[in-house]
Amino acid sequence: MKLSKVSQVVLVSIIGLLVATCFSACQLVTIDWIFVASSAGSDGQIYTYAVDSESGALRSGPPAVSSGGASPVSMAVSSDYYNLYVANAGSNSVVHFGIASNGVLSKKDSVTTSAPPASVFVNAAGTYLYVVTGTTSATLTEYALSSGTIGNAVATEKLTIPGYPSDTVVPTAVTVLPNNSAVYATVYDQSAYNPGGIATSNANPGWVFGFAVGSGGALTVASGSPYQAGVKPSAITTDPTDRFVYATDFASNELIGYGIQNGSALNFLVNGPFKTGNEPSSVVVDPRGIYIYLSNALDSTVSAYSIALPTGTPSAIVNTTSSTIYATDTQPDSIVLEPALARFVYTANYLGNSVSGFRLNPNTGALTATQATPYPTGSKPTAIIAVPHGNHATQSVAP
Repeated sequence: MKLSKVSQVVLVSIIGLLVATCFSACQLVTIDWIFVASSAGSDGQIYTYAVDSESGALRSGPPAVSSGGASPVSMAVSSDYYNLYVANAGSNSVVHFGIASNGVLSKKDSVTTSAPPASVFVNAAGTYLYVVTGTTSATLTEYALSSGTIGNAVATEKLTIPGYPSDTVVPTAVTVLPNNSAVYATVYDQSAYNPGGIATSNANPGWVFGFAVGSGGALTVASGSPYQAGVKPSAITTDPTDRFVYATDFASNELIGYGIQNGSALNFLVNGPFKTGNEPSSVVVDPRGIYIYLSNALDSTVSAYSIALPTGTPSAIVNTTSSTIYATDTQPDSIVLEPALARFVYTANYLGNSVSGFRLNPNTGALTATQATPYPTGSKPTAIIAVPHGNHATQSVAP
């Protein structure tokens, strides 16, 4: 059918309007910046990615920057999302970066640690940076922060197994309650748990050390601390209501839950510990306090759980394929839930040289793969963290 010139003009106008509308509606909106630390090479690198609000897909952001040292193993971000801290195990340092609104990182200052750092965490008040260090003995150090700048150490605690002061103790992780009142660090006793070697100690291998935080950052040992934590605790986190603590046991394939008593003391949750995939390596609780996600390094999967709010007990979430696990790329060793919408979960995959992405169903907690996942990173990524972009508010809903 031949159209008149007027009809052709009208048709072209309609097509143009549809294209413009589609372009406007489909334009990419960044809701978060994802930072990934890569450990390969003589100097670590931090890669930046933008999270698309609709699909959760990652796009490359500003150019990668040096982590400020060798072998970055852990990252932490301040609650105002202006400051990033990177622990470099290969150079005994923690480096502070400023975070610009466009995702650009700029190195600010650093502190040298007496031994390789294993994990870092910033309290919600932004007043203290906590670092666990050591390869044969474990130490928790609390540094003062002033507008993000790392100051002097205000408290130092040796993490020694009761009754076994000469055992080889390896720190793995540290976290702080959202109300800033207590700090917890995980370690394992290598003298008691030494696969491929000889065990020389009868001590329980895995432990959580707890400390109440007082005026001026003073640390006081929590009642009953340290607390048994299986064989090889690998990661630790808290829920947003300051009621529960969860630790992964890498060696026993378990999630261990604790209830918090009197502000800092821990008691085991009933019916625990809880089954995970093989070699759980990292754990996160969503900001609503109703779901838990953890990465399983050996399985290359993510496990998902819902939290029974009265008791803190986690129950495995079954997805639409009747499975309770979600496949990632090879050997996920770190996991994060983006804070802007709390709708997407990402893992850094050490042997996959990639990030795997998942969309979170806020009604069920089930996960589905994001568009085009996995996303390539630098070689051997070890840590991943997220900050909201621009004016996007963070998701925080009291359970």
